[in-house]
Amino acid sequence: MSKVVLITGASSGIGKSIAIFLSEKGYKVYGTSRNPKNKENLSFELVALNVLKIDTIKSAVDLVVQKEGRLDVLVNNAGMGITGPVEDTPTDEMRAVFNTNLFGAIDVMKAALPHMRTQKTGLIINVTSIAGYMGLPFRGLYSASKGALELVTEAMSMEVKSLGIHVVNVAPGDFATNIAAGRYHTPVFKNSAYKEKYQANLDLMDAHVDSGMDTIEMAKAIHKIINTKKPKLHYKVGDFMQKFSIVLKRILPDRVYEKLLMNHYKL
Repeated sequence: MSKVVLITGASSGIGKSIAIFLSEKGYKVYGTSRNPKNKENLSFELVALNVLKIDTIKSAVDLVVQKEGRLDVLVNNAGMGITGPVEDTPTDEMRAVFNTNLFGAIDVMKAALPHMRTQKTGLIINVTSIAGYMGLPFRGLYSASKGALELVTEAMSMEVKSLGIHVVNVAPGDFATNIAAGRYHTPVFKNSAYKEKYQANLDLMDAHVDSGMDTIEMAKAIHKIINTKKPKLHYKVGDFMQKFSIVLKRILPDRVYEKLLMNHYKL
């Protein structure tokens, strides 16, 4: 019997790539979007879900279970980016990114878990970020929101393991997607103390995304995890240096690692 998979944020980018790849592998895939438009010939069904609206989350999960009788895998992929110096970034925008990247992901898990408990089996995959392992300059709020989801994943993994449910996370590095277009960018204020360095780093971030890996690599990683009997807790998908940066943070003194990051971002 084909596994039933629900993927949030599947109308574009990484989520769409995962949805297409898994459906081609024979899975029954449902993707979500805030405003689904099935105008193109997708190989999966796109349903309405806004992670900021609990009623839409419950409706989407219930729809999948009603149609398929089960929910085997949840891929929590929906998220948003944010850039800016912490001092210059509006606090309301900080709350918005946490509401999407952390609390939205938690609310989707809370909707899926009762069904998985009934089945006595299930897999939840939270898409975080390599940026969540370190506080990156001008991306501090994004790093913090993804790092928080990593820790919630660790806690939930222990809470639900005896129920037959696995919770893992996958941290991607830079991928060639349209994430930059959907980010909240704190304006480069004329009288900001960070004006020149922030602008230079905005240009650097966009260059990293443009030269990022193909999203198919994330799709392959998700497929492999689904087919692993005892999945690991943490997975990283990115180029060698991005993954190695996490290792360096573990072994280097804090200020030495900080200096490496500052040199990289020309601070």
